Amino acid sequence: MNDHSLVTAQAPRYAALLIDFDGVLRRWPASDDAIEIAHGLPIGSLRRIAFVPALLDQALAGRITDEQWREQVAERLRATYPGSEAEAAVGQWSQPCGQLDTEVMALLDACHPDLRLVLVSNATTRLARDLQTLGLSERFDAVVNSSELGLLKPEPEIFRAAFARAGVEARQALFVDDDPDNVAAAAALGAHGLRYRDCEGLRGWLEAAGVLRD
Repeated sequence: MNDHSLVTAQAPRYAALLIDFDGVLRRWPASDDAIEIAHGLPIGSLRRIAFVPALLDQALAGRITDEQWREQVAERLRATYPGSEAEAAVGQWSQPCGQLDTEVMALLDACHPDLRLVLVSNATTRLARDLQTLGLSERFDAVVNSSELGLLKPEPEIFRAAFARAGVEARQALFVDDDPDNVAAAAALGAHGLRYRDCEGLRGWLEAAGVLRD
C-alpha cells in the first residue's frame, strides 16, 4: 500500500474520513508508575491486568460495561497483590480521560467542511462520556463504537457499519488507524488507508488525497 499516491485522474472523490481515537486523536500517559507506587502495586501491573485480551475484549465488544471491566480489574489486582490498595488504584487510574492531540485536531479542522468525519473506535461503554468531557460530542458526523455494535476492528462488519453511517461507499472513504491490521482490513474492503505514525505523515497523506482546504 502506497500511503502517498492516493489520487490519480481516475480516483474517486473522497467523501469521508474515518479515524481511530486512541493512538491517533487521544494520548495517554506513558506509564502508571506513580499510581502503582502510591497504592502498593508493582510497576506495570495495572495495564498488564487491565489489558489482558480475554478481559479487555469483553468490554470492547460490549459484553460487559466499562464499570464492570474496571471492577474486574480491581478484583484481579486484589487477588494477585493482596496487600495492595487495588480499588483505590483503579479508581485513580480511571479518573482521567486522556488528552487530545491538538495537532491532529487542527488537521481535522483544516479538512474541507463537506468531508464527513467518522470516529471508529474499539472502545468501552465510557466512550460517549469521554467525548463529552473532551468537548468532542458534536465534532463528528458519526461515532462507531465497538461496544455498541458488538464488533471489534479489524472485523469487516465494523467497517461496513462505518461506511454506512458515513453514507459513502468504501472507495470514497479514507481510513486512519495506528494499528496496521485495522488499516489492512479497511483497505481490503476498498477504503484508502493510512497507518498513523505521526502528524506530519498524516498531513502529507491528507494533502495527497485532496481533502485539506487550499
